[in-house]
Amino acid sequence: MSVVAQAANPIIRWEWIVDEWDQIQEALIQHLELTILSVSLGALVAALLSAVALRFRPMATPITGFTGFLYTIPSVALFGLLVPYFGLTRTTAVLPLAAYTLLILVTNTLAGFDAVPASVRDAADGMGLTPTQRVIKVELPLALPYIIAGLRIAVVSTVGLVTVASIIGQGGLGRLILDGLRRTFWTPMTIGATLSIVLALVLDGVIYLIGRAATPWAQRARTT
Repeated sequence: MSVVAQAANPIIRWEWIVDEWDQIQEALIQHLELTILSVSLGALVAALLSAVALRFRPMATPITGFTGFLYTIPSVALFGLLVPYFGLTRTTAVLPLAAYTLLILVTNTLAGFDAVPASVRDAADGMGLTPTQRVIKVELPLALPYIIAGLRIAVVSTVGLVTVASIIGQGGLGRLILDGLRRTFWTPMTIGATLSIVLALVLDGVIYLIGRAATPWAQRARTT
């Protein structure tokens, strides 16, 4: 690219940011909403699948295999398959995004419960806890660090995948990136990409802090 072309199309054009600030805010809010909706739905389904796998151990392999299969489907293809049924709507974006979180969330949840020592389970049984009480009061808290770690990975990966949903008009910050690519205009591309990275880092940090607050014993164990 020539010097003249670079000057005419800089990486950041501040006047465009000022003029399009409302559009940028709208894209950021939509990106955040899609991420939260997708991860929340994924966490709910993953909790149900994990409960089944933990209750009926032979089901663990088929469940993880199915979630792994969903994870291998290209996102563009999955969006395309759902468009005839749900149109260019938020539902078409959220369902695939939620599906992509299942492998991470289910795998980490099962790993967390499997990491609970058998001696701890035996002690809980010896205290007279019912199986449900043991899960809620003993096993779940000990598995929580694994679940939080999986949630952090799922959130960060979902922030990145949301940008792909711009092909169906639901991509949040991805719309800015796609607009910049179509027009070979660097500023919306730069803003969209930068805010996506910042959003991923912020959400990861928030979940990390929540995890620290929810598992103080895990922090003390690391320092001893």
